[in-house]
Amino acid sequence: MLSGVFWPLPSCAMTQAFVMSPLLRGSAGMFCPQAALSPRRPKGLRPFGSCIMKPQKKTDHLERTAKSFRQQVLSPAKVCGLIKESETVRRLRLLITNKDLTFKAGQWVDFFIPDVPVVAGFSICSSPSLLKRESALELAVKYTNHASSLWVHTKCALGSEVTVRVGGNFYFDPQPSDPPVNLVLIAGGVGINPLISILLHLTDLQRHRDKKGSGYEMGKVRLLYSARNTDELLFKKSILNLTSAFPGKVRCNFYVTQQTTEISEELRPYVTEGRIPQEELEEHILEDTLFFICGPPFMIEHFSQHLEARRVPKEHIRFEKWW
Repeated sequence: MLSGVFWPLPSCAMTQAFVMSPLLRGSAGMFCPQAALSPRRPKGLRPFGSCIMKPQKKTDHLERTAKSFRQQVLSPAKVCGLIKESETVRRLRLLITNKDLTFKAGQWVDFFIPDVPVVAGFSICSSPSLLKRESALELAVKYTNHASSLWVHTKCALGSEVTVRVGGNFYFDPQPSDPPVNLVLIAGGVGINPLISILLHLTDLQRHRDKKGSGYEMGKVRLLYSARNTDELLFKKSILNLTSAFPGKVRCNFYVTQQTTEISEELRPYVTEGRIPQEELEEHILEDTLFFICGPPFMIEHFSQHLEARRVPKEHIRFEKWW
């Protein structure tokens, strides 16, 4: 995936995901769809996807993610919505024309742009239910000097046409009969994208259960989200609305590392200056909890090593690595 993150802030970051055994039951290159198709679906990916951290020398998105799961569905898509999410992030809503395209909360898309000879990977930041209801999905893209990001920020307009394909092993996809699972979501910068998709998906499932009386019951979700400043805390209003709509189920804490202005009264109860402290994880260490981490490599290594040192099983630690 392509985007910028904080912890520390790289100029252009990419993600890499690898397959790990399941816990419970359950990019740049020439546009050449045939060559870009990945191997068959890895075994044991339902209902959760996860990753193993390994060093990577490749810089091409399609090469770097070649071992990741990919659908073989390529779908034309049209830009039907544009929002300035922050000074550096633009959110796109894409109308998907191929009804066979689906995704799991946390996955990304290969992003093909006409006349742009490189392929990017962007994490989806919307819930799968939006795709079902409106045939649409959303991406939040940070400004960088990568050709695809430059196109999104300087040339993309309503009606622009692109092609997308879903991929990735980092996701949370509980089934209706699965027992509730508690989650801790740890995000750095635009690493929030796949995690907000997971959070939105869980709350959609809970709303469905509350309405129909059956379906998956979400466990408790704790979001720890770090950014440079409060302006760069993406989706903060949506996140706070979810904490109000699901008291006792959803909790969030924001962290800012380079805040230079006064924090608004609305946000102040939720914001702490500094990085996410390890102590915030301690109350969850002894629980049967899944940890999902997305952000720059240093942040992922810091928290995954800490969790492993505290004897959290490796299969309980999932991450999407941004390069």
